[in-house]
Amino acid sequence: MLLTRAAQQHGWKSVVCFVTQKEKPSNKLKKTKEDAKEVLNKFKEVIPTRENIYTIPNMLTFSRLLSAPFIGYLIMEHNYDVALGVFALAGITDMLDGYIARRYNLKTVVGSIIDPAADKTLMTIMTITLAMEGVIPLPLATVILGRDIGLVLAAFYYRYISLPEPKTLVRYWDFSIPSAEVRPTTISKVNTALQLLLMGCSLTSMSMAVPSPEIMTAMHWLVGTTTVWSGASYIYSKDAVRILKQSAK
Repeated sequence: MLLTRAAQQHGWKSVVCFVTQKEKPSNKLKKTKEDAKEVLNKFKEVIPTRENIYTIPNMLTFSRLLSAPFIGYLIMEHNYDVALGVFALAGITDMLDGYIARRYNLKTVVGSIIDPAADKTLMTIMTITLAMEGVIPLPLATVILGRDIGLVLAAFYYRYISLPEPKTLVRYWDFSIPSAEVRPTTISKVNTALQLLLMGCSLTSMSMAVPSPEIMTAMHWLVGTTTVWSGASYIYSKDAVRILKQSAK
């Protein structure tokens, strides 16, 4: 009836315009829904999501972290044989956690942080104790520790600037809230492997008198060079640290 009256009073051209006008609210509703979805997607990007940090790779990494002070204690007690065994076990867990994380897709942001942190904790404690026992030179220990201290301070800084609001102490230490991801450089991976090799050889040199002093001296120079190189790579590399949440502009 509505269309008939409109046709009689205004003609069919007016009816077409009338129908078009009646269709506009539905188009606006559709556009509103699309805008709402876009806003929600933006909120998902801004609001940090929590991740499951209680995975097998993270547990293995944490066990390696706990083994570090025990190895240091054994070195101070001159129990090099047992220290070598625990060190080897820590190396096995280092290989396992990476394999399991890749094989079963259990990679986490916190894992990318505590894995190198566990290596560095082990390296720091062994460097200090072996230097105290005169097994490795003090200048080399200073270079290794100086680089690691710089990286730790940088990690605290990037954690703070990348943590979404509100920046509270509880949220700062809540690593289930990812904010930044550390990406070790290639030379850093090589340096870590060489440092771990040096620590292992230092233990075998005390427990089994191998390798020879000449080889150990060559390793000292090699590790010292790669340590300085890897520290510089973090300064000049643009991909070493990736901020996961950008501040709203």
